[in-house]
Amino acid sequence: TRSFKTTCAVGTVSVMFKQPFCATGMNAAVRATVRMGIYTGAKVYFVHEGYQGLVDGGDNIKLATWESVSMMLHLGGTVIGSARCMDFKEKWGRLKAACNLVKLGITNLCVIGGDGSLTGANQFRTEWSELLADLTKGGKISAEEANRSSHLNIVGMVGSIDNDFCGTDMTIGTDSALHRIIEVVDAITTTAQSHQRTFILEVMGRHCGYLALVTALACGADWVFIPEMPPEENWEEHLCKRLIAQRGRGSRLNVIILAEGAQDRNQKPITCDQVKNLVSKKLGFDTRSTILGHVQRGGTPSAFDRILGSRMGVEAVMALLEATPETPACVVSLSGNMAVRLPLMECVQVTKDVTVAMTEGRFEDAVKLRGKSFQNNWDTYKMLAHVTPPEMKSNINIAIINVGAPCAGMNAAVRAAVRVGIIQGHQMLAVHDGFDGLANGQIEPIIWAQVGGWTGKGGSNLGTKRHLPGKNIEQISLNITKFNIHSLIIIGGFEAYLGGLELVTAREMYEELCIPMVVIPATVSNNVPGSDFSIGADTALNTITMTCDRIKQSAAGTKRRVFIIETMGGYCGYLATMAGLSSGADDAYIYEEPFHIRDLELNVEHLIEKMKTSVKRGLILRNSNANENYTTQFLYNLYSEEGKGTFDCRMNVLGHMQQGGTPSPFDRNFGTKMGSKSVLWLTNKLKECYRHGRIFANMPDSACVLGMKKRSLVFQPLASLKDDTDFEHRIPKTEWWLRLRPILKILAKYDTVEMDTSEVAAMEHVIKKTGLVKRDKM
Repeated sequence: TRSFKTTCAVGTVSVMFKQPFCATGMNAAVRATVRMGIYTGAKVYFVHEGYQGLVDGGDNIKLATWESVSMMLHLGGTVIGSARCMDFKEKWGRLKAACNLVKLGITNLCVIGGDGSLTGANQFRTEWSELLADLTKGGKISAEEANRSSHLNIVGMVGSIDNDFCGTDMTIGTDSALHRIIEVVDAITTTAQSHQRTFILEVMGRHCGYLALVTALACGADWVFIPEMPPEENWEEHLCKRLIAQRGRGSRLNVIILAEGAQDRNQKPITCDQVKNLVSKKLGFDTRSTILGHVQRGGTPSAFDRILGSRMGVEAVMALLEATPETPACVVSLSGNMAVRLPLMECVQVTKDVTVAMTEGRFEDAVKLRGKSFQNNWDTYKMLAHVTPPEMKSNINIAIINVGAPCAGMNAAVRAAVRVGIIQGHQMLAVHDGFDGLANGQIEPIIWAQVGGWTGKGGSNLGTKRHLPGKNIEQISLNITKFNIHSLIIIGGFEAYLGGLELVTAREMYEELCIPMVVIPATVSNNVPGSDFSIGADTALNTITMTCDRIKQSAAGTKRRVFIIETMGGYCGYLATMAGLSSGADDAYIYEEPFHIRDLELNVEHLIEKMKTSVKRGLILRNSNANENYTTQFLYNLYSEEGKGTFDCRMNVLGHMQQGGTPSPFDRNFGTKMGSKSVLWLTNKLKECYRHGRIFANMPDSACVLGMKKRSLVFQPLASLKDDTDFEHRIPKTEWWLRLRPILKILAKYDTVEMDTSEVAAMEHVIKKTGLVKRDKM
């Protein structure tokens, strides 16, 4: 840990956008870059209108201030503009751009755009010395100016709703675009179901099918067309058979998702009208088509995109100020929950190789080159959509149970588990009302059609309770025998984890409990050991963020007002911290980071100083169990008293609205993948545990938590997680997101924030990771 402010070199940072289309969430990146740059002592400049502004100079390059990036987190698009620029493609244009930068002493350039924009930035950097020599020779700059600006550092951030830049899991704007799409899909689904219609929805993605693929997973579409993996020959017949089969299973609607760049194996475009005519003429189904268009680019940024943009902006400044002349130009990106730095031109090369692979008909390679995340989504879609249940049943019964408080995304996990189980030949059993239902025999078979449309439904359709197995262990063991349950999927929060541990401990007394079990974390609190993320937390985070937006808007109108907002989470400060980042809060009080009266005094002083600026409003978040004595009411009273004459206070307790609502695209997709993976793992584990004509699982690795750890989904034995669990406060002892708290403080303008740089993002290579396929081998 170090004070980042005192150890970074001071420089000049220029932030600009260069791409013809904007992605929602870019303003968060601008805000973070500006404020982190100012925090480190650098001068930060806006470049308006992309490369054109760099070429034209003048008022297009303006000094940024702290206040100039206030109240922009919730805005879509980019406040500093973006435009195509033909001049920059010519050397004379780049000479003018270089001259403008040298005159202002700008030696660090942060570019937010796509692969073309970033390639242009790299070319600019590569020929920088040559440009300086030409400018000096022509008398445009002095030798001293050229010497002062002898090297240009470049860092890129990728802003694209298509998520088409290889090397990163998510680009800025993608999650927000998915929110827009899913809102439309949910609206369309209700009318389609009422009228028994087939709907074809075209989403953006001229060269990348990510939006279409994740939308298909998130809404349970019957078919998806993506450019990376065109359908097999004679796909028209297969599509019609699929739609008929779905209607035969009791479905009242069909949904087909089509990427803008969809094509067949001969690279002939597949259009909305073509699919619509096929379905309506061949099957006689009432069919409608919708092309979303630029709706996907607009709207308010999602919480994920705001946090992503903020993290990338901070990382970009760190990368720029740590760069040397030998450091290659890089892009800052996200892999799992980790910030990474990737060689810019390697990423560009792999992105181009995807296009080449598609052109040459190497579609499997195209999917592989897109990265692990894309491939996992494709594999999950194929498993759930290409339904071919085996004729021979496995005679395996898998029970699914929801435990703890309900949250959005639970139903998506249940649906995926049920359908993948049926595809594997198992009988799936639904347990109603948690462990109480397991003890009382509220268990029944659940079939394919019953879980139709569950991905978009909030809460828990199976019913859930907080009660643990406890005194009902004996009755539970009897019902496991009575209903012939061979394995158990427990979906829920900390109670699910505790309940799983109780069942494992009871194996010594009850042999019936010696069956494979898997716990899938699902709670808004995100406090389950063994996983960085829980199903439901993203939806709750978006709810809090949107509420904070409205509250800040109210404060902006009345001026000199501070709002204190209480979030859920128990003793886990995840929601308060991440909502603080996504909403631009002044502070977030949490249990994991103890605070005292002096800290509260400093916060009040900070807000009093803030009221002297043009930003006359404040936002403070408090986790529900942050402190036993410093309650939300206490904080409200303290701030009201100390702020008298300077600002007034309002208090909001958000309550159970955080547990409700329809699941976010992330939670639908995450729940679907978790449910699918859990059943596949149980299927293999059951084969391992089959001995002497029966299933007997008593090893620690037969009862696991399935969780996201850094970059992948992993299974960890329940027993092995006990050492990393604070059972009294119901939280893990190690929480990755605590490393992000200094960013919240820095962006709120606190001085000398201690920042953990022990896990500083290192430069990674993309080509090695993707297993780049050489064209000459084909």
